[in-house]
Formats: sequence, C-alpha cells, structure tokens
Amino acid sequence: MEQVSSGRSYFSSTRIACIAMFATLAGILYIFKFPLPFAFPGFLEFKFADIPILIGSFTLGPISGAIIVVVGILIKLVFKGTTTMFVGDLSDVLTSCAFAVVAGIIYSRKRTFKGALAAMGLGTLAEVIVALLANRFILIPFFSEAYGWDAIIGMMNKLFPGCTRETFYNYYLWVSVLPFNLLRCLVTILVTLPVYKHISVLINRFNTKLTPKNDENGVKTKKINIISLVVGIAIILILVLFALLHFFVFSKMGK
Repeated sequence: MEQVSSGRSYFSSTRIACIAMFATLAGILYIFKFPLPFAFPGFLEFKFADIPILIGSFTLGPISGAIIVVVGILIKLVFKGTTTMFVGDLSDVLTSCAFAVVAGIIYSRKRTFKGALAAMGLGTLAEVIVALLANRFILIPFFSEAYGWDAIIGMMNKLFPGCTRETFYNYYLWVSVLPFNLLRCLVTILVTLPVYKHISVLINRFNTKLTPKNDENGVKTKKINIISLVVGIAIILILVLFALLHFFVFSKMGK
C-alpha cells in the first residue's frame, strides 16, 4: 500500500479530506464506547476508535494519525463532553497516539506485510506502556481526588474482592489495564489487517481524481491545498471552541 501522493505539500487537499473522514469515524466511535463490567472495572471503557486511527496512520502517515486522534477526541467532546475535566480525554489522546504514531512510523519505513505486523506489535507495546503510566500517574490520582478511594476500591471489589488500597495497583494495572489494552489493540489489528490495503487503493484513486490535470506548475494544486489547509485549521478551532462551550455550559447547568 502506498501513501497518498501529495506533491511538495504534505497537507494536500486529499490528505486533509482523508484525515477528516478518519477523524469523524474515530469521533463517532469515541462517543459509543462501552464498559465490559464482567471482565474489567467500569471506568475502563472499550472503544473501536483505534481502528480508523490505525488505518489512517498506515495510509497517510504517523503525523496524520496523530491529527486524527486529536480531531476525533474534539468531535467526541463537542457531542458528549467530558466527565473527567478532560483528564480521561488526555489519556485517550496519549494511548491512541502512542499506538498510531509508533505503528505509522515503523510501517512507513517497511511497507510490507511483515512490516505491518511489526508495526502493529510495537504499536501495541507502546500503547500498553503509555496506558500503564497514564493510569498510574494521571487517571487514578485524579479519580482518587475527585471521588475518593472508597469509590474506586468499591468498583474494583466487584471483580476482585481481595483488592485493597495497598494492593490496588497490583490488581488494577496488571490484571485490568494490561489485558484491557491488549484486547483493544488485538481487536484493532484483526479488523485493520484485512481492510487497510483496499482503503489505501481507494484513497489513491480519490487523490488522482482531485489532482488538476495539465497543471504543469502546480499552481492550481497549491491553491487547493492552501484553501483546504485553512478550512481544516478553521474546523479544528471551531471544534475546540464548541468543546469548551459544551464543558462550561453543562458544568454550570450541573451546579
């Protein structure tokens, strides 16, 4: 699978359109995340957002993959808001970026099936490590301050009756966070492997149709790319604005 051709400009109109498409899918899938209470604590919510993120990173490159993550989270924040003062959303950005960027970098250097497997494997390792660190030093400290240790321990006791504050991190990090993120990555890999090549072919065809014909100096292409970039930045700023408005309006209503 080849990367989308963009001439001299990285942010071509095709690339921006594809980023928008993958980010929209990721944003929708971020909204529809759900817990697996029979296997993991309720605050670990499963989502399929990493699928379009990984496909986008493979197809467009690791930088585009990171942008897809951020824009997808912004879309989720606009429509659903945050219940964690953006702390949980920051964790989602860190873990998804770790997976997509590492995988995208490796695959961009070795665009073969074996390269894809290596990229996914190392991307999984990166996401797991970041998830462990984020939960240990960001999420749990926040939740313990916001809701108290009793509430957190109570959720853990439903699955692990022997969990106490002293043994919490042993149960939570190694029996919950580790297998949970391995499962997330495994599902993403199993879905991505059979479809990413076909999607790449479609994107390259789309790129060919969008590229102006007989444009020897690339003037028309540059104009289209500049307009697309400006529109893309404007959309991101609007998403940030609406995400902040959603947060402040609903937080005041909650009071």
